[in-house]
Amino acid sequence: MHFLDQAKIYVKSGGGGPGAVAFRREKYVEYGGPDGGNGGKGGDIVFVAVPGLNTLIDFRYTQHFKASRGGHGMGRDRTGKGAEDLVIEVPVGTQILADDQETVLADFTEQGQRVVLLEGGMGGRGNASYKTSTNRAPRQHQPGVPGEEMWVWLRLKLLADAGLVGLPNAGKSTFINAVSNAGAKVGDYAFTTLVPKLGVVRHKNREFVIADIPGLIEGAAEGAGIGDRFLGHIERCRVLIHLIDIAGVEPVEAMRIVEDELAAYGEGLENKARIVALNKVDLADRELVSAYAAELREAGAQAVYPISAATGAGIEQLMDAVLGYLPNRTSTENPGQSTVEPDPDAPEEDPSWDPLR
Repeated sequence: MHFLDQAKIYVKSGGGGPGAVAFRREKYVEYGGPDGGNGGKGGDIVFVAVPGLNTLIDFRYTQHFKASRGGHGMGRDRTGKGAEDLVIEVPVGTQILADDQETVLADFTEQGQRVVLLEGGMGGRGNASYKTSTNRAPRQHQPGVPGEEMWVWLRLKLLADAGLVGLPNAGKSTFINAVSNAGAKVGDYAFTTLVPKLGVVRHKNREFVIADIPGLIEGAAEGAGIGDRFLGHIERCRVLIHLIDIAGVEPVEAMRIVEDELAAYGEGLENKARIVALNKVDLADRELVSAYAAELREAGAQAVYPISAATGAGIEQLMDAVLGYLPNRTSTENPGQSTVEPDPDAPEEDPSWDPLR
């Protein structure tokens, strides 16, 4: 299935049905009078967040959504049939934005959340409702209120508890495959990951969701590389895991580049809790790992976890640290939406722990 996290669609609610103009024509009824009924209500445009979806690809092929019009009023004071609502299913984490792409009209953060975006028009009045003591045979009626219409943008922000960030080829795909069921593509070249990936991690009888996004390079905020468009998928994460390749760019410089891009993007990413993981330590000796970890701490990292996603070294301790930032729940339902704040006493790194042991 192709991944699509942004789509523009046209929605229109149903117009109300027109009222009827009718008169009674019955034997033995001398003064029949008006009996035209009212029109039926038009259908609403309703959005519902459903489980099992993680892409907006369906909206690439279907972009126009129009609810049905209400039924006509009829004689004998019969009201027209109300139209059924048009229900549009979207993934959890979807936002509906106005055409300016800035005004948020709805934000779906929970399964089953239902929002009526556009209401259908009310049915028009039939001539029976205009009858008065001085107007015994009215012929006026209402045509029904037209439906509302607008263009909206759908933007998907995947819901995850923890997000992976780092330079390209830092080993993020290997890492998420090692700790979860993501099945991400792995390759010995930059930008192996082109779209976000989600994986469910099961650790110490706990479950949480981790998100892997394409790597960032310097200038991503200005569109360099793949740019920063996928950073929206980690906006709702509780903690960010910053993976740094010990065999790549100087670790301190690598951390600075990514941190600068997160700050340039904004949306609160620069203030999220961080866990720095020094990856691929199987390619270096203990002395080099210790030296780089000390440099990263001096550069502002609160804790540095040397790991090897390829061999599994250090993964257990890193996952323990991630759990310290998550609420105490055992399911993956609605990740990232708990009101519990990150634990200020989250586990610190153990100076005596040796990942190469």
